[in-house]
Amino acid sequence: MKKKTQKIKGKSKLKSQHKLFLGAFIGMLAVMLLSIFYYKFDSNLLTRLSFYVNLANPSMKIVRVQEGLRKEEIAEILVKKFGWTDIEKNDFIHAHVSLNTQDLEGRYFPKTYMMNKDINPQQASESMFQEFIKQTDKIKISESQEIMNEDTVLKIASLIQREAAGKSDMRLISGIIWNRIFDGMRLQIDATLQYAKGSEENGWWGRVKSEDKKIDSEYNTYKIEGLPPGAIANPGIEAIKAAYNPQETDCVFYLHDRKRRIHCTKTYDEHKANIEKYYR
Repeated sequence: MKKKTQKIKGKSKLKSQHKLFLGAFIGMLAVMLLSIFYYKFDSNLLTRLSFYVNLANPSMKIVRVQEGLRKEEIAEILVKKFGWTDIEKNDFIHAHVSLNTQDLEGRYFPKTYMMNKDINPQQASESMFQEFIKQTDKIKISESQEIMNEDTVLKIASLIQREAAGKSDMRLISGIIWNRIFDGMRLQIDATLQYAKGSEENGWWGRVKSEDKKIDSEYNTYKIEGLPPGAIANPGIEAIKAAYNPQETDCVFYLHDRKRRIHCTKTYDEHKANIEKYYR
């Protein structure tokens, strides 16, 4: 009887130790997750976390979607993460067809996701689209901003995301883009040329050359009037907020110097002087 009691106590002790270990392990994962969100997705930490998540729950995978990617780039990330076939990759790129909605470029919210290892392209698309709806619903919009068309705002947000050097100049670039629109100017934004000519073979965001301004594309804002027909990337929340809240400015031209500092001007002559000053 005494031996039985000792065995029961031994098993209880093992169970308690197991619970303590599991609790500590889960706590460590929670701390690492919070650290990733707080410290803006440190890549080394993310790699370590992925390893531990695979140990704790091999049915889940961590997927990081950065701001400013086009949907083809997101598809490439998902292919590497889940081992999708070319058909599945194509299904994700054209997921809006099966979901019976508009093209979802610009509506895949950038963040770090936890996804099931067996997720299919439609489910992945729906997950990121629903996150976009959830996050953009939190943006407080004034009565005057309610007249802004969401599609227009999203197109501008995608331009801001690709053109800005960081959060600090997003609202200024937004103000300049809105000024060009209201002045009836062509937008002449290089990021749209990158989108027009981008490819898997030559890179999605290649260096812009002078001859690119002649590209025959509805996304070439050096040739078309107004905005392109759709978003050129998937913007983050700060770029979307900037599109809704442009900085008041008289500038209609801008450039970033070699240290990525922005300089804007009211006239083309002043802009040319800046080109000579910062690029020659």
